Amino acid sequence: MKEAKTKRSTVERRKKILNLLDENGQVFVHELSEEFGVSEVTIRNDLELFEKKGLLIRSRGGAMINENSVGMDFQLSEKDKMNYTEKVRIGKKAAELVNAGETIILDSGTTTMEIAKNLSSNKSLNVITNALNIANELLKYPNINIIVPGGTLRKNSHSLVGPLAEKSMRNFYVDKVFLGVDGFDIKEGAFTPNIEEASLNQVMIEITKEVILVSDSSKFRRRSLAFICPTRKIDIVITDEKISKEDLTWLKDQNIQVIIA
Repeated sequence: MKEAKTKRSTVERRKKILNLLDENGQVFVHELSEEFGVSEVTIRNDLELFEKKGLLIRSRGGAMINENSVGMDFQLSEKDKMNYTEKVRIGKKAAELVNAGETIILDSGTTTMEIAKNLSSNKSLNVITNALNIANELLKYPNINIIVPGGTLRKNSHSLVGPLAEKSMRNFYVDKVFLGVDGFDIKEGAFTPNIEEASLNQVMIEITKEVILVSDSSKFRRRSLAFICPTRKIDIVITDEKISKEDLTWLKDQNIQVIIA
């Protein structure tokens, strides 16, 4: 019990440090030590972890935000404005991969929402989604059976997460999972800012036959707080034409199908 409580307090502290970094652009070791009532050594260990994940740049006495990082957990309304044109094209292309009679998972996110908007009204499907806004979008399709796992609602992403969601998800075996991410390092794997989202994503990957990552190219070469899966577990990547030649070649060399929307 004590160990679990300590782990929880560590996660909460690190999340608050990231929030402070996002708000102020920089943080200082001595200030964080006083605020959280822990030693400066503990704070330095936190900052070292974030630096390894590419979330910040260490400086004398503290750290500065890494502008190339996607460690911050934006509101869904804010994410929707980012690279919108690319997301629409990716969503349409991804929807073409869905066949009648399949059971698919649509992860929460703005790109997966575009998939939901472009599913065929003539195809009978089972769609599992942990995103309430996506479930609502799917109501317009009479031939789609909508399955929503239980869980705790994350207001930022309109998604259900946590142990209840994971337990419910394990009851299914699906054909395809469409996974939205906040960061994709082609050699490391897929990332998201939220630990609970990452844990549920890992369950989704376990129960599916085919993993399809949908990500505009701005997410490439970025990492975030929570690791989802290594690149080798991804079967297909759907992205836009701005993907670098180096990334495109590397993915194809790993036998990962790349679809340009």
